Amino acid sequence: MLTVHLEDLVFHAHHGVYSGESAVGNSFQVSLSVSYDEENIKLNDLQNVINYEDLYNIVKKKMAVPTPLLEEVAESIIRKIRHSYANIKKISITILKLNAPIEGIHGKVGITLTKKFD
Repeated sequence: MLTVHLEDLVFHAHHGVYSGESAVGNSFQVSLSVSYDEENIKLNDLQNVINYEDLYNIVKKKMAVPTPLLEEVAESIIRKIRHSYANIKKISITILKLNAPIEGIHGKVGITLTKKFD
């Protein structure tokens, strides 16, 4: 099994359920792991592997769509990646809101969604 990682990507986006979040936006940190079976693949050509630049562009495009819940953003990213690469066995994505609108909080909040495929 081969895993492609994108770690600690930062985006400014307009996700959130509060009116200020959708208007002003927030900074988000995204980490993604995509695993696939490489047994019958020659690993000597970009056409034969999962391209991390393609994965980045999928994440970037989906992060640009204002969405109330991070769970929905994560699900849409996973669906698009799975649609683009049928041989994927597992995808895990973490999306963290860097400046949550919670009084007194110092730190990050977010979700991790993991899907396994047969």
